[in-house]
Order: sequence, then structure tokens, then C-alpha cells
Amino acid sequence: MQEKEISLNHDTVFIRVVAFVAMLIDHVGLLFFPRELWLRAIGRIAFPLFCYGIVFGLVYSKNVKKYALRLFVFALISQYPYMLALNHSIEELNVLFTLLLGLIAIWGIRENKYGSRILAPALSLVLSYVITMDYGFKGVLFIIFAYMCRQSKQAFAAMMISFCLYWGTNSINMLYGLFNCESLFCAGLLKSIRPFFQLQTLALLALPFIIIDTDSGLKRIKHLGYLVYPGHLLILYFIQFL
Repeated sequence: MQEKEISLNHDTVFIRVVAFVAMLIDHVGLLFFPRELWLRAIGRIAFPLFCYGIVFGLVYSKNVKKYALRLFVFALISQYPYMLALNHSIEELNVLFTLLLGLIAIWGIRENKYGSRILAPALSLVLSYVITMDYGFKGVLFIIFAYMCRQSKQAFAAMMISFCLYWGTNSINMLYGLFNCESLFCAGLLKSIRPFFQLQTLALLALPFIIIDTDSGLKRIKHLGYLVYPGHLLILYFIQFL
């Protein structure tokens, strides 16, 4: 496997740490400080980083079947803590199921056997649309696009900017009510930058972590990353309970 099959940041342990910190801040904001939207804005960083981790994992995994099975097992383990902490029902699946479907989609594209290049992403997108899950079909679609753009920083940046502008269309605008523009110039300027400050559009904050090469020297602890997701949800649930 050629190292430059992914021409983006290879420091995936650092990326994962940033993703977990952002996710924790997001959930703390959601549960304890719902009016502090800046905490939710920081949280938008997490999901694109996890998606990039899925792309990187597929390309460099020695055994994709075991990788997918491990993701499925921890998705099942995480479902009850997800329901407890974030007040979801059994019909609402956690984000690990979304990541799993994204993995299946790009795995099919990569293998390209028996029509899998079309069938795997199509089936994954349909399932993520008809079954309620965190980030849903947009999350799976982002993983597919991230895989397709993995060999060029410029292509990845262009894709992510475009996708996040689309992603944030119907989300809360962080600038709402902050400015009162009386001049036409000011109003026009505000109108032009508003789309970049939709809550979900701020997932763009993850872009530098993906395209800028880092060398943190952090070492991976096997399976710890999978345990952090259900573990932090259980801790937040007990804090709420107390």
C-alpha cells in the first residue's frame, strides 16, 4: 500500500484526541449549558474528524472485516449509554452506526466486486436515510466524499467547504441578532458571510486538523478510542443523575 494513497494528515492519534475533546465539549454543552451555543459550535469539529478516521482506517487496516465487526460491536455496546445520556429511544441509533455504514459504503467502492462500487454506497445511503441515526445519510455521504478526495488536500478542502455550506443550510445561525446593519454595504457583507456561521457549517473548523500535517508523537492505545464513546456518555449520565 502506498503511503501517499492518503495525502492528508497521517497523525490520526492526535486527530482522534481532538475529536474526542470536541465531542465531550459538545455533549457537556447540550446537557448542561444548552444556551451556550459556542460549546455546540466547538462540537461540530468532532464528526468530520471521526469520518476521516474511518477513511484512514479503511485504507490502512490489515483486516477490514475485523475493523467493521469491531465497529459494529461497539455500536451495539454504545446504544444504551447513548439512550440514557442523550435521552434517545431505541429507534434512534448512535453515531457509530453511521460511521459503520460509511465504512461499508467506501469498502464496497474500494473492493469493486459484483457491483459493490454502486450497491454498497447506495444501500448504505438508503439505510441511513430510512433508519434514524446520528447524522444520518448526510454523515454517510460525507464519508464517501472524503474517501473520494483523500489523495488531494485541495480537492478535500473544496469538497468540505461546499459540503459544510450545504450541511448547515437549516441549522441555527450563530450571528443572528449580534449585528444591526443600517448601511447597504454592511448589510450586504453580513449577508455574504452568514452562511459560513450556520451552526453545522462550522464543521469546517475540523478542516485544518485534516489537511495540515502534524507530528504529535502520540501513541495509539488499542481499543481505547472505542471505549471513550460509551464511557463518556455513562459518566455524563451519572453526573445528570446526581
